[in-house]
Amino acid sequence: MKFKTSKTDIIKPLQSVMGVVERRQSMPILSNVLLSVSNSKLSITATDLEVELRTSLPIESPIDGQITVPGRKLYDICRALPEESDIEFLLEKERLVVKTKRSKFSLSVLDASDFPLIEEVDSKQTITVSCAEFKEVLLEKTMFSMAQQDVRFYLNGLLLETESDALRAVATDGHRLAVSKLELSGKTYENQKVIVPRKGVLELHKMLEGDESIDLEVGSNHIQATFKNLQFTSKLIDGQFPDYQKVVPSEASNILVSNRDELRKALQRVAILSNEKYRGVRLSLSAGMLKIQANNPDQEEAEEILKVTYDGEETEIGFNVNYLLEALAAVDDENVEISLGDSNSSCLVRAQENKKYQFVVMPMRL
Repeated sequence: MKFKTSKTDIIKPLQSVMGVVERRQSMPILSNVLLSVSNSKLSITATDLEVELRTSLPIESPIDGQITVPGRKLYDICRALPEESDIEFLLEKERLVVKTKRSKFSLSVLDASDFPLIEEVDSKQTITVSCAEFKEVLLEKTMFSMAQQDVRFYLNGLLLETESDALRAVATDGHRLAVSKLELSGKTYENQKVIVPRKGVLELHKMLEGDESIDLEVGSNHIQATFKNLQFTSKLIDGQFPDYQKVVPSEASNILVSNRDELRKALQRVAILSNEKYRGVRLSLSAGMLKIQANNPDQEEAEEILKVTYDGEETEIGFNVNYLLEALAAVDDENVEISLGDSNSSCLVRAQENKKYQFVVMPMRL
């Protein structure tokens, strides 16, 4: 195997797959990337057995072949070379030699046949959406509500649900829930529900950029996303996602409308003196007014009073302030609408105008 390229051409493709390469693995080959040369192209593949990233670039003077090399070391070498360097790669005596005019590196290799590639996706349908919309409307509106290490493994991911003319993302950690809907046009899609694991969602969010379209292939065990020259494949979580529609409160009579930024900043200020462990704040509502209070074990207290639009019942309710702040951060309208029940009921947070995304926050006792 042999090929030539430049630092400028190879550094970004290498960087794009590094997210799934770990320095220390129980399987040494998972610390490596697979380099494959064929048809005057170099393909670079990395995997952690759950997520696989693959990218490609044109090369010069190719001799076909494939091998795996330590991913981080290869990336660090290429990154440290002078700008505009021309780099030659040559497989020689069971080593990959990387050299420029003044530098030479010899890297250990492992056989390409041992590299664990994810099987082909048995795609039932391909969904083409705008890269920007998929990232901003679906992922960024919901991914913050995914659980991290919940024993209910199906919560450690994001539900993607296709309908005939829409794609919906849902995430919950059992304490709050986020739902966002993206309308699709030009084609009728089959109803399908899959759960993408947390790491896959984070890697997909990281790699998406620009205004190009993205092709999503959804199979029974895997999901694959292709855009530009990058291919993302992730295993799916085999589990039953909760019926989220039962969690979303029905229309409530107690509706608070406030300027989003004013409410967010007031919550941030009060949160400074909240209990560091439980992060609780108390909301007290009366006609046209919202009082936000917090205290902590050091007997410190904070209070903010905001003028709001509210003509419902007088009520007091406690929430984890972090959950409220993350929901408000995902609202991109000027005004936010919060529907409230009694002190034991969840609240529904959404933009006053755009109802295609909504956030549910469970109450807490203070």
